[in-house]
Amino acid sequence: MTDDRRPTTENSPTMKGPVCPMPLQHSQKIVMGHGSGGKMMNDLIKHTFLPPLDNPALRAGNDAGVVSPNSCTQLAISTDAHVVSPLFFPGGDIGRLAVCGTVNDVAMMGATPQYLTAGFILEEGVEIDTIERVVASMKAAAAEAGVEIVAGDTKVVERGKADGLYITTAGVGVMLPGVEVGGALAQPGDIVIVSGYIGDHGIAVLGARGELGFESDIQSDVAPLNHLIAAILDTSDEVRVLRDPTRGGVASTLNEIATQSEVCVLLREETIPVRPAVAGACEMLGFDPLYIANEGKLLVIVGKNDAAAVLEAMRQHPYGTDAVIIGEIVETPARRVLMKTAIGGTRVVDVLAGEMLPRIC
Repeated sequence: MTDDRRPTTENSPTMKGPVCPMPLQHSQKIVMGHGSGGKMMNDLIKHTFLPPLDNPALRAGNDAGVVSPNSCTQLAISTDAHVVSPLFFPGGDIGRLAVCGTVNDVAMMGATPQYLTAGFILEEGVEIDTIERVVASMKAAAAEAGVEIVAGDTKVVERGKADGLYITTAGVGVMLPGVEVGGALAQPGDIVIVSGYIGDHGIAVLGARGELGFESDIQSDVAPLNHLIAAILDTSDEVRVLRDPTRGGVASTLNEIATQSEVCVLLREETIPVRPAVAGACEMLGFDPLYIANEGKLLVIVGKNDAAAVLEAMRQHPYGTDAVIIGEIVETPARRVLMKTAIGGTRVVDVLAGEMLPRIC
């Protein structure tokens, strides 16, 4: 007899590298793919976490929840856990990653980040010097973003239980008056902009593990984007969506937006900015840069009339100098991301099915 329950890769991206397979439907155990930022993680949230915790802020599915403690104030609140390995990598470390990641999630809602909390899970045996370096990095990143870390917690676990150090963070920001952005607001005719080269963070972390097989000077892009976002929002009132393409990369993030807004995102392959070193590493390892995590890049979906002005404003900011238009929003086929290839064809850019690069954010 044959077993028809085998996992399928029919709709997953073509990759020659190691990918965590889709589990069988009856699987009751977590696998690494559940943390990928792709389909498996989305299904876990949809079926396991959302039903018992359901409320409008969670249901919106954005990077931060928007709440109204009173009739005059709206807050954006986000939380994140950071488990990157190694703790230090070219261009950043787990401390800078923790601060920037949460600052960015709050800012993606059109809020001004103000306060963070931080929880530290320390492994028995980790050097105090390592912790001091991480905390100093967090201090510098918070100062750059203009936020304060106002509360925290520390726990210690047995040797071998935490890869040295894990950090959890939560962030609070005040929504800007009159600003409304979110994944469900993209409209046909809108323009899609990315703030710069994609895939740098994931490949930098992989290189720091010694898994590239060659020397590379690729640096992580980890950065706080709240000041860049403020410049964008000052330029246009037609900004629909702001999103940082972290786990699952640009492809998975745009698929989320296409689903939320019930539109189609049409990309143009020749406009996707990828550094030659990143493209070379991906080619060698069988990865697609569209699915590699970023920690200092921003996707903007804006009305066509304001796209040129927003692009120019982004290019005037240090974290947006390489911003480019990579596509547009069209009506059909809804809930899809398509790409016009360099040779004139069209292909589906599906959501990441399993895990491409584990433990990168």
